[in-house]
Amino acid sequence: MQKRTLLTALALAPLLGACGFRLRGVPTFVFRSLYLHAPRGSQVARELQRNLASASDKLTVLRDPASPDDADVIFQLIGEQQERVVVGMNALGQVRELQLRLRVRFKLRTPNGDEPIPETEILQRRDVTYNESNALSKEAEEAMLYKDMRRDVVQQLLRRLAAVKSLG
Repeated sequence: MQKRTLLTALALAPLLGACGFRLRGVPTFVFRSLYLHAPRGSQVARELQRNLASASDKLTVLRDPASPDDADVIFQLIGEQQERVVVGMNALGQVRELQLRLRVRFKLRTPNGDEPIPETEILQRRDVTYNESNALSKEAEEAMLYKDMRRDVVQQLLRRLAAVKSLG
């Protein structure tokens, strides 16, 4: 039985390539250096810098405020906002469901003013139930969800930066 399953899997493997399926590889960028302009203490910027540094050994990430014009492109993180919105309440008016949101606004520009990526907003949302008797555990869950949303946003940013095909 195991031999038949293995043979079937081996026979179907080439079909995955024929349908266009392939694993997401390492991103390639058309620029060699990027200046990361972000508000002080931005967690998205810290995560993005870490991911950019590990994504390619051919890319230099600059953070020195005196060197934005030395980079091929300038990534400007305009805003990063966490929101917590009440979505559902019970008959007594107690909160039962929340929606966590993370909004990130950014743009990519060249030192001469061209904008390969104009100002764009990425919005991540997560729904979470709430119970005041479990307030501490729900607070930890919210922190974990915000961290997960930041990770998702950074992955989207990396894909958008890799999708830039020319700087002119």
